[in-house]
Amino acid sequence: MFLAVADERSFSRAAAKVHRTQPAVSQAVRRLEDDLGEQLFDRTSKSGTLTDAGRVLQNYGQRLVRLAEEAESAMRELRDLRRGRVLIGANEAAIHTLLPLMARFHQRVPDIAIDVRRVPARQIAVEVQQGSLDFGALTFRPAEEGLLEVAVGTDELVLLVPPTHALASRRQVTMEDVAGEPVVAHNDPSPARERVLRLFEQRHIALNMVIELPSLDGIKRAVELELGVALLPRRCAITEIASGRLVAVPVAGLSRRRQVTLVCRKAHRSHAANAFLEVAQGIVS
Repeated sequence: MFLAVADERSFSRAAAKVHRTQPAVSQAVRRLEDDLGEQLFDRTSKSGTLTDAGRVLQNYGQRLVRLAEEAESAMRELRDLRRGRVLIGANEAAIHTLLPLMARFHQRVPDIAIDVRRVPARQIAVEVQQGSLDFGALTFRPAEEGLLEVAVGTDELVLLVPPTHALASRRQVTMEDVAGEPVVAHNDPSPARERVLRLFEQRHIALNMVIELPSLDGIKRAVELELGVALLPRRCAITEIASGRLVAVPVAGLSRRRQVTLVCRKAHRSHAANAFLEVAQGIVS
C-alpha cells in the first residue's frame, strides 16, 4: 500500500489501485509510520510528497518487491530446470547494446524468458550483489565485491541531428558547436548524464537544454522534428541513422568509445543465469 501511494502520489488513486478503501490505505500507512517511527509522507502537501524517510523506504520497498518476484521465479525453476527467467537491470541506453546478446541467447535457449528492468545505474551492482537481479549492464567499474564482469559491447556518445541540419555534413564538431544549438536531453539523472554535464562545466561551456524528455524514442523523434539536437549513444539510433532520418556526428572531447559490461554474482547463480552467462562469455571469446 505504501508503494502504491508513493507511485500514485495520491491516497485515493492508490486505494483504487490496490482495491481497498482510502481509509484502509491511510490506516495502513499510519501503522507503518508508527512501526518505523518516521513520517513517510508530507501531510502539508496535497500531492503525496515523500519525506526523506519515505524515499529511503520506497527504494528498499521496490527492491523487496523485485526480490519477491525473483524468489517466485526460482521456485518455478526448481519445478522445471529446463525453464526459467533471466532478470537484467539496465538503463534505457544499455538495452540497445544487450539486444544482440539477447537474440543469440533466445536462439540457443528459447524456453528461458528474459526480463529487462529499468534500474538506476548506481543501484544495479548492489541489486546484483544482493540477488534481486541476475545481471546488470554498466559502463563503469562497480565498487561492490563478489561480482563477475563480462564485456559485451562498446558504444560512443554522438551528436544526433536531422540530415538537413548545418552540422550534418561535418566529420566532427566541437563542444562549443553543441552549445550553440538547442539541445533535447534525457531527464533521467544517470551517471552518464552527469559526466557529460561535468565535462561541459569544466570547459565553462553552457548547454542550451530547451526540452527534457523521459524516453530515448521521444528524444529521437524531437530531433527528427527539428526541435533541437541530442547527445546520445550511437547504438540507440542505429535504425534512424541507417534509414537516413538522423545523422550521427562525433563530438571532440566527448565521443570516446566506452565499454558496456555485464555484471553478475560469482557464485549462487540460477540455472537460467548460468545459461545466459555462457552465451555472453561465448560472444567475448
